[in-house]
Amino acid sequence: MKAQILYKGGEPFSLEDRPDPSPGPGESVAKVIACGSGLTIHHIKAGRGDANFPIIIGHEITGEIVEVGNSGGGADNIKVGDPVTAYFYLIDGEDKWTRSGRAPISTVNQGYVGRQIDGGYAEYIKLPTKNFIRLPDGLDYKNKPAEVGVISDAIATPYKVLQRARITPTDTVAIFGAGGGLGVHQVMMCKWAHANVIAVDVMSDKLKVCEDLGADMLVDASDDKVVEQIMDLTNGAGVDVAIDYVSTTGTQEQAVGCLGIGGRFVTLGGAVQPFMAPAQQMLAKELELLGSRYCSRQQVIESLEICARGDVWPLVTETYSLEEAEVVHQRLDQGLVTGRAAIVFSD
Repeated sequence: MKAQILYKGGEPFSLEDRPDPSPGPGESVAKVIACGSGLTIHHIKAGRGDANFPIIIGHEITGEIVEVGNSGGGADNIKVGDPVTAYFYLIDGEDKWTRSGRAPISTVNQGYVGRQIDGGYAEYIKLPTKNFIRLPDGLDYKNKPAEVGVISDAIATPYKVLQRARITPTDTVAIFGAGGGLGVHQVMMCKWAHANVIAVDVMSDKLKVCEDLGADMLVDASDDKVVEQIMDLTNGAGVDVAIDYVSTTGTQEQAVGCLGIGGRFVTLGGAVQPFMAPAQQMLAKELELLGSRYCSRQQVIESLEICARGDVWPLVTETYSLEEAEVVHQRLDQGLVTGRAAIVFSD
């Protein structure tokens, strides 16, 4: 099979021929039809995260099962020919967090697809069978493989945030980094939840996309008066929820600063920088500061079902061949991708 091998973060891919994988007990192999190129994997490519190098990155797959190992039926009875996507976390066993649907903070998390084991930037992918999720009927994965592949992250991660922040139709939500690959989908999901949405970004073209997706108000963050603008838009009340997909020191402090009484702040951006939270305001307003990591397997399944019935649909604006993987990551590094990009494999 052809695969893009990453030998070290911050270095170019190496396109190589590798042996097709064979499944062991409890494993299955899928032919990869498409694989999303999100910031989670770009951080590994750019050298901002650890992995078991050399590694094949990528986890937002659309695929078809071609081989199932012995005793590998899995919870969903995966079989040859099934259309599938993948769950990102490698959960081995169970603890109180997996039992309560909070697998991302589980103590039995053994790593990640595309970091600890090879992922989707290859013609075939071998995973523990339990990490494959069968696609529901109604998803046109053959004609829309890129969009279907990114649902497992681009839709599922914001869907989890809706629950983590307890977003309701009466809430006003500010989304920082709203024009990014996850941000635009958070706009979609907050509108799906009937919330009032303020999109915050530094790029006017990305704000226009957010407006087209239903954002009620736009804030240009390039003038560094974000809190003032949001307070003006909310008549001084502030927002109920602020979601930060950037998570620099500045964006986090702005996000907390624009919260109203009882406000909830959620951070899940890639910068993960420290910031100062105003203790007096936290006490006076009873603010909540929350972190959010990916989602549960069940939340991926529910996200697939939401898309299958047509409630929302992911935004993929750029597709590339496997040979062009370096190009897409150059564009991700420059912040030029609106929505999502993906690698699509030819038949």
